[in-house]
Amino acid sequence: MNDFDGLLQQANLIGSAWTGADSGETIAVTNPATGAVIGQVPNCGATEANRAIAAATAAFGDWSTSNLSFRVGLLHKLHDALMDNQETLAQMLTAEQGKPLVEARGEIAIGAAYVRWFAEEVRRAKGEIVPSPTADRRLMVTRHPVGVVGAITPWNFPSSMLARKLAAALAAGCTIVAKPATATPYSGLVWGKLCQDVGFPDGVVNIVTGFAREIGGAIMASPDVRKVTFTGSTDVGKVLIRQSADTVKKVSMELGGNAPFIVFDDADIDAAIEGAMIAKYRNMGQTCVCTNRFYVQSGIHDAFVARLKQATEALVVGDGTEDGVAQGPMIDMAGVEKVEEMIADATSKGGKIVSGGKRHEKGGTFFEPTVITGATADMQFATEEIFGPLSAVFKFETEEEAIDAANATEFGLAAYAYTKSLGRTFRLNEGLQYGLIGINSGLITTVEAPFGGLKESGMGKEGGSQGLEDYLSVKYMCVAGLDA
Repeated sequence: MNDFDGLLQQANLIGSAWTGADSGETIAVTNPATGAVIGQVPNCGATEANRAIAAATAAFGDWSTSNLSFRVGLLHKLHDALMDNQETLAQMLTAEQGKPLVEARGEIAIGAAYVRWFAEEVRRAKGEIVPSPTADRRLMVTRHPVGVVGAITPWNFPSSMLARKLAAALAAGCTIVAKPATATPYSGLVWGKLCQDVGFPDGVVNIVTGFAREIGGAIMASPDVRKVTFTGSTDVGKVLIRQSADTVKKVSMELGGNAPFIVFDDADIDAAIEGAMIAKYRNMGQTCVCTNRFYVQSGIHDAFVARLKQATEALVVGDGTEDGVAQGPMIDMAGVEKVEEMIADATSKGGKIVSGGKRHEKGGTFFEPTVITGATADMQFATEEIFGPLSAVFKFETEEEAIDAANATEFGLAAYAYTKSLGRTFRLNEGLQYGLIGINSGLITTVEAPFGGLKESGMGKEGGSQGLEDYLSVKYMCVAGLDA
Protein backbone atom coordinates (compact mmCIF):
# COMPACT_ATOMS: atom_id res chain seq x y z
CA MET A 1 0.00 0.00 0.00
CA ASN A 2 1.20 3.50 -0.86
CA ASP A 3 1.06 5.75 2.24
CA PHE A 4 1.64 8.83 0.05
CA ASP A 5 4.60 10.02 2.08
CA GLY A 6 2.83 9.41 5.35
CA LEU A 7 -0.20 11.57 4.49
CA LEU A 8 -2.64 8.67 4.07
CA GLN A 9 -4.69 8.52 7.27
CA GLN A 10 -6.66 5.35 7.99
CA ALA A 11 -8.17 6.58 11.25
CA ASN A 12 -10.53 9.38 12.29
CA LEU A 13 -9.46 12.54 14.08
CA ILE A 14 -11.62 13.15 17.16
CA GLY A 15 -10.23 15.71 19.59
CA SER A 16 -6.53 14.97 19.87
CA ALA A 17 -6.70 11.28 18.94
CA TRP A 18 -6.67 9.29 15.72
CA THR A 19 -9.14 6.46 16.33
CA GLY A 20 -11.07 3.70 14.62
CA ALA A 21 -14.75 2.79 14.82
CA ASP A 22 -15.92 1.41 18.17
CA SER A 23 -17.12 -1.68 16.30
CA GLY A 24 -13.76 -2.15 14.58
CA GLU A 25 -15.55 -2.11 11.22
CA THR A 26 -13.84 -0.54 8.23
CA ILE A 27 -14.69 0.50 4.69
CA ALA A 28 -12.45 -0.43 1.77
CA VAL A 29 -11.42 2.46 -0.46
CA THR A 30 -10.70 1.51 -4.07
CA ASN A 31 -9.04 3.14 -7.05
CA PRO A 32 -11.77 3.52 -9.72
CA ALA A 33 -9.20 3.30 -12.52
CA THR A 34 -7.69 -0.02 -11.44
CA GLY A 35 -10.09 -1.53 -8.92
CA ALA A 36 -7.20 -1.94 -6.49
CA VAL A 37 -7.88 -1.41 -2.78
CA ILE A 38 -6.00 1.65 -1.54
CA GLY A 39 -6.74 1.04 2.13
CA GLN A 40 -9.41 0.98 4.83
CA VAL A 41 -11.12 3.74 6.83
CA PRO A 42 -13.29 3.45 9.96
CA ASN A 43 -16.99 2.75 9.46
CA CYS A 44 -18.23 5.03 12.22
CA GLY A 45 -21.73 6.03 13.19
CA ALA A 46 -23.67 8.21 15.59
CA THR A 47 -21.64 7.33 18.69
CA GLU A 48 -18.35 8.42 17.21
CA ALA A 49 -19.96 11.47 15.59
CA ASN A 50 -21.32 12.58 18.96
CA ARG A 51 -17.83 12.27 20.47
CA ALA A 52 -16.49 14.47 17.68
CA ILE A 53 -19.25 17.01 18.32
CA ALA A 54 -18.39 16.96 22.04
CA ALA A 55 -14.72 17.58 21.21
CA ALA A 56 -15.61 20.47 18.91
CA THR A 57 -17.95 21.92 21.54
CA ALA A 58 -15.25 21.74 24.22
CA ALA A 59 -12.74 23.46 21.95
CA PHE A 60 -15.10 26.20 20.78
CA GLY A 61 -14.79 28.49 23.80
CA ASP A 62 -11.03 28.99 23.57
CA TRP A 63 -10.89 28.93 19.77
CA SER A 64 -13.73 31.44 19.27
CA THR A 65 -12.07 33.93 21.62
CA SER A 66 -8.51 33.37 20.41
CA ASN A 67 -6.51 36.23 18.96
CA LEU A 68 -7.40 36.92 15.35
CA SER A 69 -3.71 37.06 14.50
CA PHE A 70 -3.31 33.54 15.94
CA ARG A 71 -6.07 32.08 13.76
CA VAL A 72 -4.85 33.92 10.67
CA GLY A 73 -1.29 32.72 11.25
CA LEU A 74 -2.39 29.09 11.47
CA LEU A 75 -4.44 29.40 8.29
CA HIS A 76 -1.43 30.78 6.41
CA LYS A 77 0.63 27.84 7.70
CA LEU A 78 -2.11 25.48 6.50
CA HIS A 79 -2.03 27.09 3.06
CA ASP A 80 1.72 26.56 2.88
CA ALA A 81 1.43 22.95 4.05
CA LEU A 82 -1.09 22.23 1.28
CA MET A 83 1.12 23.74 -1.41
CA ASP A 84 4.29 22.12 -0.04
CA ASN A 85 2.54 18.76 -0.43
CA GLN A 86 0.60 19.58 -3.58
CA GLU A 87 1.97 16.76 -5.73
CA THR A 88 1.50 14.07 -3.09
CA LEU A 89 -2.00 15.28 -2.28
CA ALA A 90 -2.86 15.31 -5.98
CA GLN A 91 -1.59 11.75 -6.39
CA MET A 92 -3.76 10.67 -3.45
CA LEU A 93 -6.79 12.46 -4.86
CA THR A 94 -6.40 10.87 -8.29
CA ALA A 95 -5.93 7.43 -6.73
CA GLU A 96 -9.24 7.53 -4.87
CA GLN A 97 -11.33 9.71 -7.21
CA GLY A 98 -9.97 9.03 -10.70
CA LYS A 99 -9.62 12.53 -12.15
CA PRO A 100 -6.50 13.33 -14.21
CA LEU A 101 -3.50 14.52 -12.22
CA VAL A 102 -3.53 17.94 -13.86
CA GLU A 103 -7.05 18.48 -12.51
CA ALA A 104 -6.11 17.07 -9.11
CA ARG A 105 -3.18 19.48 -8.83
CA GLY A 106 -5.53 22.32 -9.66
CA GLU A 107 -7.98 21.19 -7.00
CA ILE A 108 -5.29 21.21 -4.31
CA ALA A 109 -4.19 24.66 -5.44
CA ILE A 110 -7.65 26.23 -5.34
CA GLY A 111 -8.29 24.60 -1.95
CA ALA A 112 -5.16 26.26 -0.63
CA ALA A 113 -6.27 29.53 -2.23
CA TYR A 114 -9.55 29.35 -0.31
CA VAL A 115 -7.60 28.95 2.92
CA ARG A 116 -5.52 32.03 2.15
CA TRP A 117 -8.59 34.00 1.01
CA PHE A 118 -10.50 33.45 4.23
CA ALA A 119 -7.39 34.16 6.31
CA GLU A 120 -7.34 37.56 4.62
CA GLU A 121 -11.08 38.15 4.45
CA VAL A 122 -11.71 37.60 8.16
CA ARG A 123 -9.68 40.75 8.87
CA ARG A 124 -12.46 42.65 7.11
CA ALA A 125 -15.38 41.08 9.00
CA LYS A 126 -16.31 44.42 10.50
CA GLY A 127 -19.24 45.54 12.62
CA GLU A 128 -20.79 48.98 12.53
CA ILE A 129 -21.96 51.85 14.69
CA VAL A 130 -25.55 52.76 13.81
CA PRO A 131 -26.68 56.39 14.27
CA SER A 132 -28.89 56.55 17.34
CA PRO A 133 -32.27 58.32 17.33
CA THR A 134 -31.44 59.81 20.75
CA ALA A 135 -28.27 61.38 22.12
CA ASP A 136 -28.10 59.16 25.23
CA ARG A 137 -27.61 55.91 23.30
CA ARG A 138 -25.06 54.18 21.12
CA LEU A 139 -26.15 51.38 18.79
CA MET A 140 -23.62 48.70 17.84
CA VAL A 141 -23.75 45.79 15.38
CA THR A 142 -21.12 43.10 15.90
CA ARG A 143 -20.30 39.75 14.30
CA HIS A 144 -19.43 36.55 16.17
CA PRO A 145 -18.60 32.92 15.27
CA VAL A 146 -21.82 30.97 14.85
CA GLY A 147 -20.62 27.92 16.83
CA VAL A 148 -19.78 24.30 16.07
CA VAL A 149 -20.08 23.57 12.34
CA GLY A 150 -21.03 20.26 10.76
CA ALA A 151 -19.66 19.85 7.22
CA ILE A 152 -20.71 17.07 4.84
CA THR A 153 -18.70 16.92 1.61
CA PRO A 154 -18.98 15.05 -1.72
CA TRP A 155 -16.71 12.71 -3.64
CA ASN A 156 -16.30 14.73 -6.85
CA PHE A 157 -14.15 17.49 -5.31
CA PRO A 158 -13.20 15.89 -2.00
CA SER A 159 -10.44 18.35 -1.16
CA SER A 160 -11.61 21.75 -2.43
CA MET A 161 -15.21 21.29 -1.24
CA LEU A 162 -13.91 20.78 2.30
CA ALA A 163 -11.51 23.70 1.88
CA ARG A 164 -14.34 26.17 1.22
CA LYS A 165 -16.17 25.08 4.37
CA LEU A 166 -13.31 24.41 6.77
CA ALA A 167 -11.31 27.55 5.94
CA ALA A 168 -14.29 29.86 6.37
CA ALA A 169 -15.35 28.17 9.61
CA LEU A 170 -11.87 28.30 11.15
CA ALA A 171 -11.29 31.89 10.09
CA ALA A 172 -14.57 32.95 11.68
CA GLY A 173 -13.64 31.23 14.97
CA CYS A 174 -15.84 28.16 14.61
CA THR A 175 -14.84 24.58 15.32
CA ILE A 176 -15.78 21.84 12.87
CA VAL A 177 -16.88 18.22 12.51
CA ALA A 178 -16.41 17.10 8.90
CA LYS A 179 -17.82 13.99 7.26
CA PRO A 180 -16.10 13.24 3.91
CA ALA A 181 -17.65 10.95 1.29
CA THR A 182 -16.85 7.26 1.81
CA ALA A 183 -15.68 6.90 -1.80
CA THR A 184 -12.98 9.55 -1.30
CA PRO A 185 -12.20 9.81 2.43
CA TYR A 186 -8.44 10.23 2.29
CA SER A 187 -8.60 13.69 0.72
CA GLY A 188 -10.74 14.70 3.70
CA LEU A 189 -8.79 12.95 6.46
CA VAL A 190 -5.53 14.51 5.35
CA TRP A 191 -6.92 17.94 6.24
CA GLY A 192 -7.06 16.75 9.84
CA LYS A 193 -3.42 15.69 9.74
CA LEU A 194 -2.23 18.93 8.15
CA CYS A 195 -4.23 21.02 10.63
CA GLN A 196 -2.69 19.03 13.47
CA ASP A 197 0.80 19.35 11.98
CA VAL A 198 0.65 23.15 11.70
CA GLY A 199 -0.63 23.59 15.24
CA PHE A 200 -4.41 23.89 15.34
CA PRO A 201 -5.56 23.16 18.91
CA ASP A 202 -7.09 19.79 19.75
CA GLY A 203 -10.79 19.52 18.96
CA VAL A 204 -10.92 22.47 16.59
CA VAL A 205 -10.90 20.14 13.56
CA ASN A 206 -12.54 16.71 13.71
CA ILE A 207 -12.94 14.30 10.75
CA VAL A 208 -15.28 11.30 10.90
CA THR A 209 -15.83 8.67 8.18
CA GLY A 210 -18.51 6.03 7.92
CA PHE A 211 -22.26 5.60 7.71
CA ALA A 212 -23.62 8.82 6.20
CA ARG A 213 -27.13 8.57 7.58
CA GLU A 214 -25.98 7.93 11.15
CA ILE A 215 -23.22 10.55 11.17
CA GLY A 216 -25.43 13.09 9.41
CA GLY A 217 -28.29 12.27 11.76
CA ALA A 218 -26.13 12.90 14.81
CA ILE A 219 -24.95 16.22 13.37
CA MET A 220 -28.49 17.34 12.58
CA ALA A 221 -29.91 16.22 15.94
CA SER A 222 -27.26 17.85 18.11
CA PRO A 223 -28.22 21.22 19.63
CA ASP A 224 -24.48 21.93 19.96
CA VAL A 225 -24.04 22.05 16.17
CA ARG A 226 -25.25 25.52 15.21
CA LYS A 227 -24.51 25.45 11.51
CA VAL A 228 -24.48 22.73 8.86
CA THR A 229 -22.90 23.09 5.44
CA PHE A 230 -23.58 20.42 2.81
CA THR A 231 -22.57 19.82 -0.79
CA GLY A 232 -24.43 17.03 -2.56
CA SER A 233 -27.72 16.07 -4.13
CA THR A 234 -30.87 18.15 -3.86
CA ASP A 235 -32.80 15.17 -2.46
CA VAL A 236 -30.39 14.75 0.46
CA GLY A 237 -30.19 18.52 0.94
CA LYS A 238 -33.96 18.70 1.38
CA VAL A 239 -33.80 16.01 4.06
CA LEU A 240 -31.12 17.94 5.95
CA ILE A 241 -33.07 21.19 5.69
CA ARG A 242 -36.11 19.47 7.21
CA GLN A 243 -33.98 17.99 10.00
CA SER A 244 -32.42 21.37 10.72
CA ALA A 245 -35.80 22.71 11.82
CA ASP A 246 -35.80 20.77 15.10
CA THR A 247 -32.81 22.72 16.44
CA VAL A 248 -33.17 25.76 14.13
CA LYS A 249 -29.68 25.43 12.71
CA LYS A 250 -28.14 27.81 10.24
CA VAL A 251 -27.67 25.90 6.98
CA SER A 252 -25.91 26.41 3.68
CA MET A 253 -26.65 24.01 0.86
CA GLU A 254 -24.78 23.59 -2.41
CA LEU A 255 -27.02 21.16 -4.27
CA GLY A 256 -27.67 19.79 -7.75
CA GLY A 257 -27.41 21.61 -11.05
CA ASN A 258 -28.66 21.45 -14.63
CA ALA A 259 -26.38 23.96 -16.31
CA PRO A 260 -27.32 25.33 -19.73
CA PHE A 261 -24.58 26.38 -22.16
CA ILE A 262 -26.02 28.79 -24.73
CA VAL A 263 -24.15 29.51 -27.96
CA PHE A 264 -25.51 32.39 -30.05
CA ASP A 265 -24.92 32.92 -33.74
CA ASP A 266 -22.54 35.82 -33.03
CA ALA A 267 -20.32 33.75 -30.71
CA ASP A 268 -16.60 33.20 -31.22
CA ILE A 269 -16.87 29.51 -32.06
CA ASP A 270 -13.24 28.75 -31.14
CA ALA A 271 -13.75 30.25 -27.69
CA ALA A 272 -17.11 28.50 -27.35
CA ILE A 273 -15.61 25.08 -28.09
CA GLU A 274 -12.75 25.70 -25.67
CA GLY A 275 -15.23 26.71 -22.96
CA ALA A 276 -17.52 23.81 -23.79
CA MET A 277 -14.78 21.24 -23.25
CA ILE A 278 -13.99 22.68 -19.82
CA ALA A 279 -17.59 23.18 -18.77
CA LYS A 280 -18.69 19.73 -19.93
CA TYR A 281 -15.85 17.27 -19.54
CA ARG A 282 -13.93 18.49 -16.49
CA ASN A 283 -13.85 15.64 -13.95
CA MET A 284 -15.57 13.39 -16.50
CA GLY A 285 -18.66 15.58 -16.37
CA GLN A 286 -19.06 14.82 -12.67
CA THR A 287 -19.41 18.34 -11.29
CA CYS A 288 -22.44 20.27 -10.10
CA VAL A 289 -21.61 23.16 -12.44
CA CYS A 290 -20.99 20.97 -15.50
CA THR A 291 -22.90 21.74 -18.66
CA ASN A 292 -25.97 19.54 -18.83
CA ARG A 293 -27.62 21.07 -21.90
CA PHE A 294 -26.04 22.78 -24.91
CA TYR A 295 -28.41 25.24 -26.59
CA VAL A 296 -26.97 26.26 -29.96
CA GLN A 297 -28.59 28.84 -32.23
CA SER A 298 -29.58 27.49 -35.64
CA GLY A 299 -27.17 29.62 -37.67
CA ILE A 300 -24.11 28.16 -35.96
CA HIS A 301 -25.53 24.79 -34.86
CA ASP A 302 -24.01 22.49 -37.48
CA ALA A 303 -20.56 24.09 -37.33
CA PHE A 304 -20.57 23.93 -33.53
CA VAL A 305 -21.61 20.26 -33.49
CA ALA A 306 -18.87 19.34 -35.98
CA ARG A 307 -16.24 21.10 -33.87
CA LEU A 308 -17.62 19.64 -30.62
CA LYS A 309 -17.50 16.14 -32.11
CA GLN A 310 -13.89 16.64 -33.21
CA ALA A 311 -12.80 18.00 -29.84
CA THR A 312 -14.64 15.28 -27.92
CA GLU A 313 -13.07 12.49 -29.95
CA ALA A 314 -9.62 13.98 -29.28
CA LEU A 315 -10.00 13.43 -25.53
CA VAL A 316 -7.64 10.75 -24.22
CA VAL A 317 -9.35 8.29 -21.86
CA GLY A 318 -7.32 6.38 -19.28
CA ASP A 319 -5.80 6.22 -15.83
CA GLY A 320 -5.52 9.75 -14.50
CA THR A 321 -1.87 9.21 -13.56
CA GLU A 322 -0.86 8.74 -17.21
CA ASP A 323 0.48 11.67 -19.23
CA GLY A 324 -2.00 13.23 -21.61
CA VAL A 325 -5.10 11.64 -20.12
CA ALA A 326 -8.06 14.06 -20.07
CA GLN A 327 -10.82 11.64 -19.05
CA GLY A 328 -10.44 9.18 -16.20
CA PRO A 329 -12.99 6.62 -14.99
CA MET A 330 -16.38 7.53 -13.60
CA ILE A 331 -16.65 7.15 -9.83
CA ASP A 332 -18.75 3.95 -9.87
CA MET A 333 -20.96 1.67 -11.97
CA ALA A 334 -24.14 3.43 -10.84
CA GLY A 335 -22.90 6.57 -12.59
CA VAL A 336 -22.17 4.61 -15.76
CA GLU A 337 -25.61 3.05 -15.75
CA LYS A 338 -27.29 6.43 -15.30
CA VAL A 339 -25.53 7.81 -18.39
CA GLU A 340 -26.49 4.70 -20.35
CA GLU A 341 -30.11 5.14 -19.27
CA MET A 342 -30.10 8.74 -20.49
CA ILE A 343 -28.57 7.78 -23.82
CA ALA A 344 -31.18 5.04 -24.34
CA ASP A 345 -33.96 7.47 -23.45
CA ALA A 346 -32.66 10.11 -25.87
CA THR A 347 -32.20 7.76 -28.81
CA SER A 348 -35.65 6.29 -28.30
CA LYS A 349 -37.06 9.81 -28.70
CA GLY A 350 -35.15 10.74 -31.83
CA GLY A 351 -31.77 11.80 -30.49
CA LYS A 352 -28.74 10.99 -32.64
CA ILE A 353 -25.41 9.80 -31.26
CA VAL A 354 -22.68 11.56 -33.24
CA SER A 355 -19.77 10.48 -31.02
CA GLY A 356 -19.21 7.87 -28.33
CA GLY A 357 -22.29 6.45 -26.69
CA LYS A 358 -21.04 3.38 -24.88
CA ARG A 359 -18.69 2.00 -22.26
CA HIS A 360 -15.03 2.38 -23.14
CA GLU A 361 -12.98 -0.57 -24.29
CA LYS A 362 -10.77 -0.11 -21.22
CA GLY A 363 -13.57 -1.63 -19.16
CA GLY A 364 -14.43 -0.87 -15.56
CA THR A 365 -16.18 2.46 -15.20
CA PHE A 366 -14.46 4.10 -18.15
CA PHE A 367 -17.00 5.61 -20.57
CA GLU A 368 -16.67 7.13 -24.03
CA PRO A 369 -17.16 10.91 -24.09
CA THR A 370 -20.45 11.25 -25.94
CA VAL A 371 -22.27 13.81 -28.10
CA ILE A 372 -25.99 13.56 -28.87
CA THR A 373 -27.83 15.94 -31.21
CA GLY A 374 -31.53 16.44 -31.78
CA ALA A 375 -32.11 16.83 -28.04
CA THR A 376 -35.62 17.82 -27.00
CA ALA A 377 -37.35 18.98 -23.83
CA ASP A 378 -39.01 15.59 -23.24
CA MET A 379 -35.69 13.74 -22.90
CA GLN A 380 -34.49 12.71 -19.46
CA PHE A 381 -31.35 14.86 -19.47
CA ALA A 382 -33.42 17.99 -20.14
CA THR A 383 -34.57 18.00 -16.52
CA GLU A 384 -32.23 15.58 -14.68
CA GLU A 385 -28.56 16.11 -13.86
CA ILE A 386 -26.34 13.90 -16.04
CA PHE A 387 -23.16 13.80 -13.95
CA GLY A 388 -21.23 12.09 -16.71
CA PRO A 389 -19.39 12.71 -20.02
CA LEU A 390 -22.49 13.21 -22.17
CA SER A 391 -23.07 16.34 -24.27
CA ALA A 392 -26.72 16.89 -25.20
CA VAL A 393 -27.18 19.47 -27.98
CA PHE A 394 -30.46 21.34 -28.48
CA LYS A 395 -31.15 23.74 -31.38
CA PHE A 396 -32.89 27.09 -30.85
CA GLU A 397 -33.93 30.07 -32.94
CA THR A 398 -34.42 33.14 -30.71
CA GLU A 399 -32.86 34.60 -27.58
CA GLU A 400 -36.17 34.46 -25.73
CA GLU A 401 -36.56 30.79 -26.62
CA ALA A 402 -33.08 30.00 -25.28
CA ILE A 403 -33.64 31.81 -21.98
CA ASP A 404 -37.02 30.16 -21.45
CA ALA A 405 -35.55 26.71 -22.16
CA ALA A 406 -32.56 27.35 -19.92
CA ASN A 407 -34.85 28.30 -17.03
CA ALA A 408 -37.20 25.33 -17.50
CA THR A 409 -35.78 23.41 -14.55
CA GLU A 410 -36.07 23.46 -10.77
CA PHE A 411 -32.30 23.92 -10.59
CA GLY A 412 -30.45 27.23 -10.74
CA LEU A 413 -26.75 26.76 -10.03
CA ALA A 414 -24.58 27.60 -13.07
CA ALA A 415 -25.24 28.82 -16.61
CA TYR A 416 -22.92 29.69 -19.49
CA ALA A 417 -23.42 31.72 -22.66
CA TYR A 418 -21.27 32.80 -25.59
CA THR A 419 -22.09 36.02 -27.42
CA LYS A 420 -20.39 39.21 -28.61
CA SER A 421 -23.42 41.36 -27.85
CA LEU A 422 -23.05 43.58 -24.78
CA GLY A 423 -26.76 44.25 -24.62
CA ARG A 424 -27.55 40.53 -24.71
CA THR A 425 -25.02 39.94 -21.92
CA PHE A 426 -27.02 42.19 -19.59
CA ARG A 427 -30.32 40.65 -20.69
CA LEU A 428 -28.91 37.23 -19.85
CA ASN A 429 -27.82 38.44 -16.43
CA GLU A 430 -31.37 39.62 -15.75
CA GLY A 431 -33.16 36.72 -17.42
CA LEU A 432 -31.21 33.61 -16.43
CA GLN A 433 -32.34 32.21 -13.06
CA TYR A 434 -28.91 31.05 -11.94
CA GLY A 435 -26.56 31.94 -9.11
CA LEU A 436 -23.44 31.67 -11.30
CA ILE A 437 -23.33 32.96 -14.87
CA GLY A 438 -20.33 32.67 -17.16
CA ILE A 439 -20.28 34.85 -20.27
CA ASN A 440 -17.66 33.73 -22.81
CA SER A 441 -16.01 31.50 -20.20
CA GLY A 442 -16.56 27.90 -19.20
CA LEU A 443 -14.56 28.09 -15.97
CA ILE A 444 -15.68 30.86 -13.64
CA THR A 445 -15.17 29.63 -10.06
CA THR A 446 -12.73 31.81 -8.12
CA VAL A 447 -12.11 32.34 -4.41
CA GLU A 448 -12.90 36.06 -4.63
CA ALA A 449 -16.50 35.54 -5.80
CA PRO A 450 -19.53 33.91 -4.15
CA PHE A 451 -20.40 30.36 -5.22
CA GLY A 452 -23.98 29.18 -4.78
CA GLY A 453 -27.25 28.59 -6.55
CA LEU A 454 -30.85 29.72 -6.77
CA LYS A 455 -34.11 27.76 -6.62
CA GLU A 456 -33.54 24.09 -5.69
CA SER A 457 -29.79 24.33 -6.24
CA GLY A 458 -29.37 25.51 -2.69
CA MET A 459 -28.96 28.40 -0.30
CA GLY A 460 -26.01 30.30 1.08
CA LYS A 461 -22.70 31.11 -0.58
CA GLU A 462 -19.16 29.79 -0.50
CA GLY A 463 -16.21 31.99 -1.41
CA GLY A 464 -16.10 35.76 -1.57
CA SER A 465 -17.01 37.91 1.40
CA GLN A 466 -20.43 36.24 1.38
CA GLY A 467 -18.82 32.88 2.15
CA LEU A 468 -17.54 34.16 5.48
CA GLU A 469 -20.89 35.67 6.51
CA ASP A 470 -22.48 32.21 6.62
CA TYR A 471 -20.22 31.35 9.60
CA LEU A 472 -20.94 34.52 11.58
CA SER A 473 -23.88 35.55 13.73
CA VAL A 474 -24.93 39.20 13.93
CA LYS A 475 -25.66 40.84 17.30
CA TYR A 476 -27.12 44.26 17.97
CA MET A 477 -26.34 46.03 21.27
CA CYS A 478 -27.95 49.21 22.55
CA VAL A 479 -26.01 51.08 25.24
CA ALA A 480 -28.34 53.58 26.96
CA GLY A 481 -28.05 56.06 29.78
CA LEU A 482 -24.99 57.78 28.37
CA ASP A 483 -26.24 61.22 29.49
CA ALA A 484 -26.08 60.25 33.18
